[in-house]
Amino acid sequence: MTDKNLQNCIVFLDSGAGGLTYLGAYAELNPRPLLLYVADKKNFPYGKKTKNELVSILIELTGRIKKHFSPALITLACNTASVSALAELRQNFPDTDFVGTVPAVKPAMLASKKKHIAVLGTERTLQDDYIQHIAETAAGDCAITRLAAGELVDFVERRFEYSDKAEKIAVAKKYIKAARESGADALVLGCTHFLFLLDEFKEAAPPDIAVFDSMSGVCGRIENIFAKNDKAKTPAGHSKNLLLVTGAENAEEQWSQRAARFNLERFKPRDWDSA
Repeated sequence: MTDKNLQNCIVFLDSGAGGLTYLGAYAELNPRPLLLYVADKKNFPYGKKTKNELVSILIELTGRIKKHFSPALITLACNTASVSALAELRQNFPDTDFVGTVPAVKPAMLASKKKHIAVLGTERTLQDDYIQHIAETAAGDCAITRLAAGELVDFVERRFEYSDKAEKIAVAKKYIKAARESGADALVLGCTHFLFLLDEFKEAAPPDIAVFDSMSGVCGRIENIFAKNDKAKTPAGHSKNLLLVTGAENAEEQWSQRAARFNLERFKPRDWDSA
């Protein structure tokens, strides 16, 4: 694959593996464009960074991505990155289309019969004004319980590939129980990492909890922008999409499994680390 073939790809960006679920869903929706997944392991996890730290990290990383790939658009496949830095990225790179992933708070609130939802996310996401703003403007009479689950990000990142179905169900049940005990009848999966356990959450949730995520909405938004973008050309002859892992990542077996699962080829420009 030549450098020319890499131009105008669609980028999915997260600090780890979480956003792979969104890349996979979009690849099923539209298999033609070349997709690039950037796992920013150098700065993992985003959820423990301050807003200012995260904005600085993402501005630098976006500049590096634009230099090497000239992407058609960039998807922040991370709720924490989206609520913390999406506005600043759009301001700093006005010539680039960005798609964010934000928790599906509004549809959950509108669907809740009890007018009480729970949002599962990282501390950084849950602390952001976005959730409170949605609560006040979309359905002010709906209560929100915030459930911080940074340890669930670590489970998906470090343990998921080695866990069996029973362990995954047990992990999901823990948070379903917390949502149930809070009085909520809807649970929003407010981190892309949690979508790895979407089937387990949906299996553990009935009969009284509905589970919400933003995957279909985000994929639809990407496709809508891509279809209207004059830069979006279909790269010829790519059989696999690409995976770029930043930093000195030692979990090669895990990333090999993920690459195989999502039909990705490991790739990094030769001068990436010196750019």
